[in-house]
Amino acid sequence: MNTTQAYVVVEGVIGVGKTTLARLLQKEVGAQLVLEVFEENPFLSDFYTDRARYAFQTQIFFLLSRYHQQRQLAAIPRPLISDYMFDKDRLFAQVNLEGDELDTYYSVQEALAENITVPDLVVFLKASTDTLMRRITTRDRPYERNMEADYIDSLRAAYERFFAAYEAAPVLVIDTNNIDFVRSDEDREAVLTRIRGVLGEGPRQPALPGLARDPAAVAAVPEASPVLAHTARRLGDFQQFHRQLDHDKQFITDPYVNFILLQEEIGELARAFIQRWAAEQSGRPDDSLPLLREELADVLAYVIKLANYTGIDLEDAYLEKMRVNTTRQWRRDRS
Repeated sequence: MNTTQAYVVVEGVIGVGKTTLARLLQKEVGAQLVLEVFEENPFLSDFYTDRARYAFQTQIFFLLSRYHQQRQLAAIPRPLISDYMFDKDRLFAQVNLEGDELDTYYSVQEALAENITVPDLVVFLKASTDTLMRRITTRDRPYERNMEADYIDSLRAAYERFFAAYEAAPVLVIDTNNIDFVRSDEDREAVLTRIRGVLGEGPRQPALPGLARDPAAVAAVPEASPVLAHTARRLGDFQQFHRQLDHDKQFITDPYVNFILLQEEIGELARAFIQRWAAEQSGRPDDSLPLLREELADVLAYVIKLANYTGIDLEDAYLEKMRVNTTRQWRRDRS
């Protein structure tokens, strides 16, 4: 998949910058652009003033409006960029509705969702609640002036839970707290490069084992998931691989159980290093390399799984930590 064929969705909480990035991406690749129509909702202003009273009317209007717009996507030429996905409607309903209203919403939404086109890539923009509130205040839309921080925080948490478990399409998670892809050329190019890389047009490495991109090779591996068949070897891609693997194999996804299992793998890795050390001290041939490779791979797998279960973009976390480390002064006796 590449940008000339792709349907890409940019998603995130109110104020995170999804429409802005969608417009930038559209210009970058010359794509068709589909933006969410939300200002036409006649209940929106009242909803932000009295959420409990107007939640159901607001949600049903959005559901039907989004469904009508989404049904037209199949006829729009690719590449196609959108600043929302149909699944987000259910996410908002879970935050805003309860009881009979939520049950009624589910019955309608599930029937409509069967006819919706799944994106080739979802770019999920993350930010802290404080960052989101600052951005909402800065843009000063009239109907958002009464928006409460608690409501935004509940949406932020719901989004992160949703995309930690989302499996229908590859997800690229981008933490926007410390970047400005509007004003900074460097930040903008870094974000666009990451998107191009996931779509197969940026710097990349070979596909995951057994998941080659060549159609004939993929066909020869029937167990290969279509989602993973084009995956590049980046940390975000490994995270998506493990989401699919957990789903396919019905693995336990409790983070505390998996943390305990990680400690078991670290113990096995320690024994492999002890074997290597003992061979070096005695002058015997060292045959520990296969075991070290296996145990290091197991440790990495559990670290990736724990990142998934806690909603952390491991690649962003690693790069941010390395940026900090490059500015630190290290003691000479520390490697």
